[in-house]
Amino acid sequence: PNDCAGPGTDRLVDALVRWGDVETVLARIDEHHQAGADHVCVQVVGAPGDIPLAEYRALAAALSH
Repeated sequence: PNDCAGPGTDRLVDALVRWGDVETVLARIDEHHQAGADHVCVQVVGAPGDIPLAEYRALAAALSH
């Protein structure tokens, strides 16, 4: 199937967006670094109008170590 047709397929979204807890996200970031990335963009996605401060704080704390 064409993963980019229309809104995109679930497979495309799963390849682009890492869902889960902090450890899952950190593992994905590490995968990018192991593949040679020297920069990885991280964005917390929440409900429209929601500011996910707790999630940003948890991720920031994990990344600062």
